[in-house]
Amino acid sequence: MYKKIFLMLTALIFCAMSTTSEGAVRTKILFIPHDDRPVSCQQTAEIARAIGIEIIMPPVELLGLNGADEHPDQLWQWFKENAKSARAAVVASDSLLYGGLIPSRKHEFSQEKLSAFVENFKTIREENPEMKLYVFASLMRTPMQGTKGDIEEPDYYAEYGANIFNYTALTDKSETSKLTTDEKNYLQYLKDNIPAEILNDWMSRRTKNFSATKKLIDFTNTGTIDYLIIGRDDNAPLSQTHKENRELLSYANKKNLSKEKFQSLAGIDEFNLLLLTRAINEMRGKVPKVNVQFNKGTGGKTVPAFSDEPIKDSIEDEIIIAGGKSVKNPNDADFILLVNTDINGETLWAHNQPPSDKPFVPNLIPSESTSFFANLAEIYILKGYKVGIADVNYCNGSDNALMKILHDKNLLFKIQSYAGWNTATNSTGFALSTGILSKYMMKDAKNKLLVRRYLDDWAFQANIRSIVGNELFYMPRGVIAYFQFDGEREYVEKRETELLQRFADEILPPYRYLRGLKVSNTWNRMFEVQIEFGADE
Repeated sequence: MYKKIFLMLTALIFCAMSTTSEGAVRTKILFIPHDDRPVSCQQTAEIARAIGIEIIMPPVELLGLNGADEHPDQLWQWFKENAKSARAAVVASDSLLYGGLIPSRKHEFSQEKLSAFVENFKTIREENPEMKLYVFASLMRTPMQGTKGDIEEPDYYAEYGANIFNYTALTDKSETSKLTTDEKNYLQYLKDNIPAEILNDWMSRRTKNFSATKKLIDFTNTGTIDYLIIGRDDNAPLSQTHKENRELLSYANKKNLSKEKFQSLAGIDEFNLLLLTRAINEMRGKVPKVNVQFNKGTGGKTVPAFSDEPIKDSIEDEIIIAGGKSVKNPNDADFILLVNTDINGETLWAHNQPPSDKPFVPNLIPSESTSFFANLAEIYILKGYKVGIADVNYCNGSDNALMKILHDKNLLFKIQSYAGWNTATNSTGFALSTGILSKYMMKDAKNKLLVRRYLDDWAFQANIRSIVGNELFYMPRGVIAYFQFDGEREYVEKRETELLQRFADEILPPYRYLRGLKVSNTWNRMFEVQIEFGADE
């Protein structure tokens, strides 16, 4: 009898010691984002770290644009060396295959080289069978037009981008419905007026990337990859990206992959945080319940800019990716996501205009729907619900009128999460994930994350970017400098820092870390910024 008890106690102690020892090592999550932009890199990791998760990332120089063709080999080496100590890995295949998101659109790797890179996922799985492997990939985007000086596409896209987009849109349509005579004639005209070598370059790269993505689906089917997301960045209802997605979905459907293993949806930048949230929820054995509500009008049926599907469908998929469950009744929810959509289902572009000689004046007058949305948020907050806000009324920036109401009602720090940056799905995914994870955060940590969003999405994206951009209009290089600085960067960063500090002093609480803010444009353009806090608490 006593011997049995002794053996049982010994076994329990051994298990406890093993769990403690293993837990000390295997609570790490390896994180390889698709580039080094602040919001998809440092800011994403910051959210997971705010709840005590150890996030291990490769050296930031392996995530940038410089030397991108050498990064895949270096990143695979780093991945293999660090995987043994990780419980989970959230990785961007774009970084591991092409050197990053933007290099995936311009790389010169051969099909054989890409195939060798893809096979490394199999090696990682064989060497680390217990590690959860979450992967996200992107279908190459199909922008509606190109812009001179834009670093995100091959140089020729500035001249031929609009024709390429329209050509692929009509090609996509021809496979799903009949073209009119005028459309057939226009398709032939476009084909004749896009140089063959340019169209071949653009299409051949897509063919190689498409083949690599199919292999990722194969690996998901066999269990090499635990969860795979394919993102459609800067997409449209008819385009080459939409066409390729149809084909990939057909390929995946033949393998009977469920949404618990594989998804393809609009977006890309938000996948970093969505998959980290899933990894954390699975580590903790949690399935958070989320209720989603939209502003009045078109609401969830809105098909936002850069997407090819209603925003409600994107959010439903994002909840699944994050490891959550959608519920219809707010009383059953751990978290309520409120989505600020335009009443007519449009995407407003006031913050995303190129520099001009017209002074930027923020719209601070709320519409009826904006007031309705703010009141809805207030009602739920006062009733004690955990509320987050995805602000997708405007493209790439907060709704100034909404933010003024939330500030005047003293609600800015009574919500759990906020996002209003870049595309609609970027914002919904970020607000959703942060809101889900906020239950594990101390109040000060949650508020600091909100401060960052208010500085970036509200102050900078919705206001300062336009103000300083218009000042560039009067400089010698004019509009081109907005997309890629030459000698303007020092002036821009100094001016942005001045305006951001003024915003913080006038609008936000007097947190110590808001003293001495510093702004830098790490990608040498106006589109995004790195905001460094001053003295910490």
